[in-house]
Amino acid sequence: MQLSWMKCAGDVWCPLNTFDVTAVTNRIGVYIIWHQGDPSRVVRVGSGNIRNRLTEHRSDEEIQAYEHLRLMVTWAEVPNSQAPGVERYLGNRHKPLVGERFPDATPIAVNDPW
Repeated sequence: MQLSWMKCAGDVWCPLNTFDVTAVTNRIGVYIIWHQGDPSRVVRVGSGNIRNRLTEHRSDEEIQAYEHLRLMVTWAEVPNSQAPGVERYLGNRHKPLVGERFPDATPIAVNDPW
């Protein structure tokens, strides 16, 4: 499946803690949170109502422990029926630092945002 990963204005990756999350109006899909640095690492992948989930992650201590490396986020709309499989694929592929359990779903391969 080919996803269209979102960026913020100016065609730049969105900083998790400062971009206007209210602009993500009831979108259902998947998201990837990562930290910058050398090397950068995926911190969390997830699925569901993107605005709600990202709002929750802004106060998640495990995720925020990486803020000193600058947390970034991107998301893509995915039909609700396929989001668990996409999340499973992304989790298996990127081995995020936070969140070790993924939906019990058949992985659905997608393109990475980078």
